[in-house]
Parts: sequence; structure tokens; C-alpha cells
Amino acid sequence: MKQNTGEWISWLTLAVLAVIWGSSFILIKKSLVYFTAVEVGLLRVGITFLFLLPIAIKKFSRISKRDGLLLFIAGLIGSFIPAFMFAIAQTGINSSLAGTLNSLTPLFTLLLGLLFFKQKSRWFNVMGVIIGLIGALGLINQNGGHDFSFNFNYAALIIIATICYAFNVNFIKVYLKNLDSMTITAFTFFFIGIPTFLYILFFSGIPDKLITHTENLKGLIYVGILSVVGTGLAMIAFNNLIKVNSPLFASSVTYMIPVVAVIWGIIDGEVFALLDIVWFLMILFGVFLVNAHPGRPGNISSFILFRRKSKI
Repeated sequence: MKQNTGEWISWLTLAVLAVIWGSSFILIKKSLVYFTAVEVGLLRVGITFLFLLPIAIKKFSRISKRDGLLLFIAGLIGSFIPAFMFAIAQTGINSSLAGTLNSLTPLFTLLLGLLFFKQKSRWFNVMGVIIGLIGALGLINQNGGHDFSFNFNYAALIIIATICYAFNVNFIKVYLKNLDSMTITAFTFFFIGIPTFLYILFFSGIPDKLITHTENLKGLIYVGILSVVGTGLAMIAFNNLIKVNSPLFASSVTYMIPVVAVIWGIIDGEVFALLDIVWFLMILFGVFLVNAHPGRPGNISSFILFRRKSKI
């Protein structure tokens, strides 16, 4: 019963993260109205650092030098670099395309896991990655793909960010398994947040921009929501998902992000095509296969796909 409950919690966490991160691209887009891409990246890291600082201070004495170095690497690659890559990229491509390219994360997670982290996957997990990716691409193409202004230079930044994410989820699973998700999240931002916050205060034009142009406070609210909810709280949940499930399953949240984008579009008055249902189901089936592990007790996907008839 406990294992079944944990499995359901994993799926629920995946769905909540999809809603949060599926909305983050809109928040980045709105933030860019008030700040430059670099400023959005700086604020995202700086505000998240302040939000998580009390947790880091409380747990500081428990962190060894080895863990500190590993957490710095995780923070640099998994949070700092992507924060700037996504903000800069969305000055040249639209948020829908950014969300679509983000769906490459599970593919890179699988490849890096197999090549460098000795992670094991079955053929149906690989098929899940491919099916989910096709569903994500189809969903976005169905809902405005003809409006994409594809600029490879900017799109490449998103691809770099997805590789960083893929490296990080494998890195955390293998090297930081001794730490809980809250500690991992707090300290990945603690080590990169101190220099970032000092730079914001003394070397950037952000404080002056907020003081002299009060309308920029609205932009600060957008970045604040993005940082606290979309980065701080979401990363705690995500890091926990990596630890209790698998890097591949956790990264499959990126397949759900286009689904959220379409739902926001429907709320905003966009037309919902019947073919969208096919893409929705394909994405869900892909995630379903990614999570399938024969022999793992309590695994919902495995129970449905690989159950055996009990002997009488």
C-alpha cells in the first residue's frame, strides 16, 4: 500500500510541476517587458536564493566540503546557466517554441544517463521517450506551429539548457543521493546565489531601475512568482521526484509542458482541435512507458503492462 501511495504521489508531483513550469515561459515573456534577458536571469537566481536562504542557514553545519562542491556544480549547471539561456533565447523565439524545445530534456537525460552515469533503461523506456517527444512536437505544431519564427542561434540556447538539465538530474541521482531534496535545492542556490545577489546590488543597474521607474515593480512581481514558485518550490519537488523515482521519469515532466501551454491557450480563447486529443494521449502514453519498470513493486505502469496471471 505504501509503495502504491508513493507511485501516485510521483504522478501527482509530475502533473503539478507540469502546470507550474508550463506557465513559466509566459512569466519569462512578461518579465522581459521590464528587464533585459540578463537581468531576468540574475533576478531569478537572486530571488530564489533569498527565498531558500533560511533553509540553507539552518542546514549549513550538516554540509561537508565534498557535498558543498557537488552542490555548487549542480547549482551552476542545473540552475544558473539555464536561467540565462531561457531568458536570452526568448528574446529571439516565442515561448511556445521554447516550451517545445524544452521537451528534448528526457532524450538527453536518457543518453547522458546511459553514456556517463551507468543508468539502465529498457527498450520500452526508450520508446516512451520517443513517443512523448513526438506527441509534444505534434501538439505544439497543431496549435500554431506555422507561426514559429525559428532562429537557430536562439534555439541552440534552449538545447544547451536542456542538456544542462539532463546532466543535472543524473548528477543528483548518482552523487547526491545522501541528501534530501530540500537541502539539495537550498544549497544549489546558496552557492551560486551569494555572488549573484552581490552582483545585483553593487554592479547591475537593477536597483536604480526599480527606484527610478516604479512601473518596473510589476516586472519584479512576475520574476518573483517565477523564482519562488517556478524555481524554488518547484525544484524542491523535482529533486525529490528524482530521488524517489528515476531521472528519466522526472525529466518527462517536460513532455507535459506543451499540454499546459495549450490549456492556457484554450482559456485565452484559442480553438481546441480534436487532433489535440491524439497528441495528449501520445504524451501521456510516452510518460507511462518511461515510468514502466518490470519487477518494481507498486509501479502502476508495470502492473498494467506486465502483470501476470496469478496461479490457482
